[in-house]
Amino acid sequence: MHPVSKRYSQELSTGTGSISLLFHAFPYGNETQPFIIFTLIFFFLNLTLFILFCAITTARYIMFPDIWGLMIRHPAQSLFTGTFPMGACTLLNIAVSLISEKYRLGGKSFLYAMWGLWWLDVAISILCCWGMVHIMETSQKHSLQSMTAVWLLPVVTLIVASSTGGVLSSVLQEYDPGYALFTQVASVFLVSIGLSLALMLLTIYIQRLIIIGVPQGVNVLSVFLPLGPTGQAGYSILLAGQFFKEALPLQHGGSALMNDASTGNILCVICVCASFVLWALASMWMVFALLAVCDELRKTRIPFKVNSWGLIFPNGVYANLTIALGSTFDSPFFRIWGAIYAVFTLLLWSFVAINTVQVVYNRSIFEAPCLQELNLTEGSTDRKECSSPHGVPTSIFQ
Repeated sequence: MHPVSKRYSQELSTGTGSISLLFHAFPYGNETQPFIIFTLIFFFLNLTLFILFCAITTARYIMFPDIWGLMIRHPAQSLFTGTFPMGACTLLNIAVSLISEKYRLGGKSFLYAMWGLWWLDVAISILCCWGMVHIMETSQKHSLQSMTAVWLLPVVTLIVASSTGGVLSSVLQEYDPGYALFTQVASVFLVSIGLSLALMLLTIYIQRLIIIGVPQGVNVLSVFLPLGPTGQAGYSILLAGQFFKEALPLQHGGSALMNDASTGNILCVICVCASFVLWALASMWMVFALLAVCDELRKTRIPFKVNSWGLIFPNGVYANLTIALGSTFDSPFFRIWGAIYAVFTLLLWSFVAINTVQVVYNRSIFEAPCLQELNLTEGSTDRKECSSPHGVPTSIFQ
């Protein structure tokens, strides 16, 4: 394990988790036994990968502790730390919405355990967001030319955590309405901050694309990343509206706003409208991404790199939001388009997974940019310049 650990760098893929969510939310036949089985297959596959990668990453930093400081100072590698709490959220979503709510496995104790894990995930997400943005401001060198959509990863953690809070609050409502309301309010707080920061960064990113141009080669795939914060924020806000419609008005307290019979419906309408606007924004970025990829394919072949896993989660959450809007509006358009896009995302996952098996076999997956800066054999920490184009890591497992 020593030579592998020396070169191993992790970015935990959330793609497999998004596929399990799509099987669970699919608008046609999702209650049938085959869909439930596939949901659980991808859930347990995701759980296995999550535990495996956590173990490998822990071993890596125990055996080579100097790598942590090197990674956290790297302007691109460090941003992938946010994928850890995002990956955990995909597990919590299925654990709550299917295992707990549908099958009642573990009862109230299991649900409260998932709730406690969610709060831990929220703490890690907050640390990733505020901590990494602060490090970007004070300890790293960034420029408009080197900017990619990877800048979004630390702030998306809050958005993803907020959507899981929305899933939890609807189930908690049955056991403790007070805890459920507190969870949903915290989720709205998280998505407000995460979405605000994401929109600020997306403004800079569109400026970068216009002035500098679209990233070249395999890095062009990063143009799909904006679907993540826009799609997931829309889903989180949609869940918030559904919760407030069911939970309000309150039957206690002296707040005229919270005790008004119309408050829940008004908040629900506002949230649905905001969710639709974010879906439209995500659709815009999807078109931009497809145009960028087509333009690059006309020039050259895009080589496969393991960072192609970054395609799965953004496209998955866009499909999930589309399906959720189809249910909200009872719209055949959204249901059909969501189903088509979900199938496309599954095919994309299959393509990336098959190619990943091949690079695991030839060991080219075990690469990390700028580890040449650290002579692990001699224990020195000589720094060298990294030549990763556009500041994007060459491996998704960073």
